[in-house]
Amino acid sequence: MASFATDDDWWRDAVVYQVYPRSFADTDGDGMGDLPGVRARLGYLAELGVDALWLSPFYTSPQADAGYDVADYRDVDPMFGTLADFDALVADAHALGIRVIVDLVPNHSSDRHPWFQEALRGERRDRYIFRDAPNDWESVFGGPAWTQTPDGQWYLHLFAPEQPDLNWENPEVRAEFRDILRFWLDRGVDGFRVDVAHGMIKDAGLPDVGPKEGRQVELLGDERVPYFDQDGVHDIYREWRPILDSYPGGRMAVAEAWVASPERLARYVQPDELHQAFSFDFMMADYHAKSFRTVIEKSLAEAELVGAPTTWVLSNHDKPRHVTRHGGLARARAATLLMLALPGSAYLYNGEELGLPEVLDLPDELRQDPAFKRSGESRDGCRVPLPWTTEPGCGWREPWLPIPEEWRELSAEAQQDDPGSTLNLYRAALRLRKEHPALGGGTLRWLEVPAPELREDVLALERSPGLAVVLNTGDEPVSLAGLGLSGEVLLSSGPQPDPGAVAPDTTIWLQLGSATS
Repeated sequence: MASFATDDDWWRDAVVYQVYPRSFADTDGDGMGDLPGVRARLGYLAELGVDALWLSPFYTSPQADAGYDVADYRDVDPMFGTLADFDALVADAHALGIRVIVDLVPNHSSDRHPWFQEALRGERRDRYIFRDAPNDWESVFGGPAWTQTPDGQWYLHLFAPEQPDLNWENPEVRAEFRDILRFWLDRGVDGFRVDVAHGMIKDAGLPDVGPKEGRQVELLGDERVPYFDQDGVHDIYREWRPILDSYPGGRMAVAEAWVASPERLARYVQPDELHQAFSFDFMMADYHAKSFRTVIEKSLAEAELVGAPTTWVLSNHDKPRHVTRHGGLARARAATLLMLALPGSAYLYNGEELGLPEVLDLPDELRQDPAFKRSGESRDGCRVPLPWTTEPGCGWREPWLPIPEEWRELSAEAQQDDPGSTLNLYRAALRLRKEHPALGGGTLRWLEVPAPELREDVLALERSPGLAVVLNTGDEPVSLAGLGLSGEVLLSSGPQPDPGAVAPDTTIWLQLGSATS
């Protein structure tokens, strides 16, 4: 492994593991995960084979939106530990060769932030967005994006009312976040995941969106709206990039950006802005060979526009887990093996390596997602704590969301020594990804599927040198010979009853033994 000080391009093909701290591992028995819990499981992440971990927010917060409402950007919430715990976590992770990325939430603060408390007293309101009358903007979580204060003015919150939007036209806000970046970089973090990276700047004059069918949130990713993806947001990232570049070891930033076109997304990863942007199209693709190919081609084209690496993701803390979304574990494993074979970097969400499904039957009174209260939609089902042991409680005592009893059989302990487990599939895939010269960075070449009737269900590609990847989303086995392929199967996402064929809902990695067509 190259040292942290010299491997500036580590992020271009890294596998990054998202830790949702409250649901990862608990050390003090209060039912809420914490930073010491993450630190205690670093060996698990090292054995899994990830290059970095991304910590969702652990900052001081009243937890109106699971920590995405930050009251103090420079401290750890007591429910998660202390700054000393954070420092120890970073030191131990680095000793294991694992980098640490932290979430940054710049579009909005908590309503408990000292700045907003001043604003409510009528002081320094220019650090937020206040006006005398609301416009027609809607909250992403449902309902209006404006709340009235006792003195009659209204403030903007594109998410929950407890998350007032900061005014990024104010130089003081910009200076504050430059200092926040340096604070965490000085503590050794290797990068930032930028929450709502398409936010911050609003169209001048705050014009109405105008009449639309359905909720405004349904426009995101398809149409531009006056409060997201404004050109001025790129000036912010051009201010941040020199700060990141001034630290050794390839400090980086990845954008959570929902935009309307590949060209718009490419602007976020220009050489003087952010390093990566998530490929949400891949996460949202249907489970079908044709759908996967369409979004892969689009994502590669986006990246090629500016020479940035692609950044793949199948699940995160905001979307249903892909076991459920794709219709079962076999399909989820097949999609994962496809993703991990693609050029660029990949982001994993904690628990997906255990094959966890979405929890669909949580009692309403236990749900904590603020979107549930406003729109009836809930992200709690993908945030249920991870099962670690086969014992009752799965290694937790009164977890903040109940863990299904059947997850004892999906626990890390249950899967540890099972060669066919999903956990060991991930371990094998990440090990091969590091070892095989064709995987990680580079390019891909699509392989022809000769039979027209198979082209809807089979995706085949080559990673040079000498590795073919074949996904079969159809109902029948597909002959490798019929695809013009032969060689050794290095890894399969599922059982292969016929070694000369790819079973339904299966992806294989094939070391080529003959010329490809």
